[in-house]
Amino acid sequence: MKVLVACEFSGIVREAFKAKGHDAWSCDLLPTEIPGQHIQGDVLQILNDGWDLMLAFPPCTHLCVSGAAWFEQKRKDGRQQEGIDFFMKFTKTNIPKTVIENPVGIMSTIYRKPDQIIQPWQFGHPESKATCLWLKDLPALIPTKICEPVWHENLTSKGKRTGKNHNRPQIRWENQTATGQNKLPPSADRWKLRSITYQGIAEAFATQYTAFINSGMPVPEWENLFIGLDISRRVEIARRILEEWRDERIAD
Repeated sequence: MKVLVACEFSGIVREAFKAKGHDAWSCDLLPTEIPGQHIQGDVLQILNDGWDLMLAFPPCTHLCVSGAAWFEQKRKDGRQQEGIDFFMKFTKTNIPKTVIENPVGIMSTIYRKPDQIIQPWQFGHPESKATCLWLKDLPALIPTKICEPVWHENLTSKGKRTGKNHNRPQIRWENQTATGQNKLPPSADRWKLRSITYQGIAEAFATQYTAFINSGMPVPEWENLFIGLDISRRVEIARRILEEWRDERIAD
């Protein structure tokens, strides 16, 4: 299967699909951080190059709700509209199966509601980042490993408890501060670090979409396989379908 991972410089999703035997390519204006099949350039120029599957990760800087405080200025200077227009390009391709990823933001209103909202803690990472998926002829992802938030002492660098509202241990995710904000400090590369796809999610994309596509089932039939089953059983079924497909391919 010929797979395009649009707007990816990390190479994480591309390599997850490559590990499943696909002809996977990433494309971004930046060079790839992991050596592999990467096109450095404008992804819009290659959307019609015969891809079977596209996973698109358009920039969210001007679209996600975490930047709402700057929306008015971004609307005035055109940056937000530029982000909207770029996102919408991925909704109009002739690629048969697509997923577009973006954090919770304005595209749920401007385009349509997402088909699924996932979290890193559903895929083995004890962190929180609500992420929307808009799907075309693909099923919803099945969570693979549920993590629980952990207790944190809210202490200053001198070992004292912080603030009157944070004077007790809190349950929160590993990537959160006591106020629920992302704890990555401000830096020139902060946007890059926050945009990288979690390994567990990348592997779920590759494993589950490969199994689904090679099952030959329509989306409703595939999703009906998992109704009423717990997570471990759902993952087991998806893996078994993938293994059966691999065995058939080896036999051929």
